[in-house]
Amino acid sequence: MAEVAVQSDVQAVDDLAKAYQKLSKEIAKVIVGQDEVVKAVIISLFGNGHSLLVGVPGLAKTLLVSTISEVLELDFKRIQFTPDLMPTDITGSEILDESRHFKFNRGPLFTNVLLADEINRTPPKTQAALLEAMQERSVTVAGHKYALPSPFFVLATQNPIEQEGTYPLPEAQLDRFMFNIPLDYPSYAEEIAVVKNTTSNTSYELKHILTGAQIEQYQQLIRKIPIAENVLEYAVSLAAKTRPNTEMATEEVNNYISWGAGPRASQYLVLGAKCHSAISGKYSPDIEDVQAIANYVLRHRIVRNYKAEAEGISEEKIIQGLF
Repeated sequence: MAEVAVQSDVQAVDDLAKAYQKLSKEIAKVIVGQDEVVKAVIISLFGNGHSLLVGVPGLAKTLLVSTISEVLELDFKRIQFTPDLMPTDITGSEILDESRHFKFNRGPLFTNVLLADEINRTPPKTQAALLEAMQERSVTVAGHKYALPSPFFVLATQNPIEQEGTYPLPEAQLDRFMFNIPLDYPSYAEEIAVVKNTTSNTSYELKHILTGAQIEQYQQLIRKIPIAENVLEYAVSLAAKTRPNTEMATEEVNNYISWGAGPRASQYLVLGAKCHSAISGKYSPDIEDVQAIANYVLRHRIVRNYKAEAEGISEEKIIQGLF
């Protein structure tokens, strides 16, 4: 029986790699470029984690999320976060119906893919309501607990340049996100393709590639993928090296970091590496798979000190120095 299970798991990994190729091809009909961003979002989805997309306005963050939810045949909702948004606006609230009984009116959180647009524009109370739902996969309203649909996946966006009237997420809350994915401007050739597509009457018929049930199966499969002891130790040591004034900290970390990544980073490095290897057609991750996703996992979990900011030392440069 064990042999049959192993064979079926190998076949399942092959199927996952094929599904990823189909997904990428379908998404590319609408999203020009941003291949690494699409790859990172899909990895976090299969890893059952949430992602924070950081980029200036106009880089198709909303279009990317809605396209992904469409090709995955998932329910999609978007919340525009504003300073006056209340927790009940996203979780829902109890209302009195015609028969004078309280009925729970579900908020937009009850979906499969939630785009939390400009999460840093809303007060901490509302941010906390969303982050509780991300962690617990449920919401509590008036003493009653309501489970969220499965799969449940939050993609939050943050504008890095406009800081007026914003409430930056504290480090402890940023830690709830599996990945922090930076979006950059498209290349000149990509921008020409984008403008051509969006200023004509071109439309695309997107195919549904995966159902919610299939995604859940792949999420379970990722956890079953074996990982060599040396690769696991490498992932944990990578997170440990970011902690200043500890045994494994590098000189650069001691000089430029005031706070490092916690154990959740190690867990996400391993899960992300497993998923990266699976979509690449490998049956077990290696050190290169850990390095491929390390920047997404660590960049929002390390806090630079004033010296790093004064000298222009970025999180990415410090992370590269750990390899």
